[in-house]
Amino acid sequence: MELGYGEVTLRPIRQRDHRAWREVNQRNRDWLRPWEATIPPPPAGHLAARRPTFRQMVRHLRGEAQAGRMLPFVVEHRGRLVGQLTVAGITWGSMCSAHIGYWVDRAVAGRGLIPTAVALATDHCFGALGLHRVEICIRPENGPSRRVVEKLGFREEGVRPRYLHIDGAWRDHLVFALTAEEVPQGLLARWVRDNAAQK
Repeated sequence: MELGYGEVTLRPIRQRDHRAWREVNQRNRDWLRPWEATIPPPPAGHLAARRPTFRQMVRHLRGEAQAGRMLPFVVEHRGRLVGQLTVAGITWGSMCSAHIGYWVDRAVAGRGLIPTAVALATDHCFGALGLHRVEICIRPENGPSRRVVEKLGFREEGVRPRYLHIDGAWRDHLVFALTAEEVPQGLLARWVRDNAAQK
């Protein structure tokens, strides 16, 4: 399954993305490090967990996708891999919710690619999947990611203290959310309309 609008495409991550993914990720290492998840130190007497290889990561993501708990995408701009977006924590029943995480190549940041990708994924969650709520959790210091959710009209709901292990420590995150009722015509349509009005 692929989702796309204009020059932005979301498609499932594949093993053959390894070279392109590694090139973009390594070139952006210093820019991404403050916002990337890390593995906390193990309790005394336990072996330290190792960061998975790309192959292991893709195998895990695809297994979670097959189980219906995740949608792991790469972000493409004009057919070139420029980042990653994952819909994770898909929960059904009385919650019908998920959360979105993403990163993008600094060389194309600020051009509206990630807001477009998040809008595509959110509309897919609300439409095709029938979810009710989507969350995005962001470190307060992460200005570029905060601008993404602000542009898209996600509501700020509060702080989750020491929510995720990021860049070597447990970090607070701001919670932003959107429900299906808030975008009855779709988030992408609203984003495109609002973006056009600002030009």
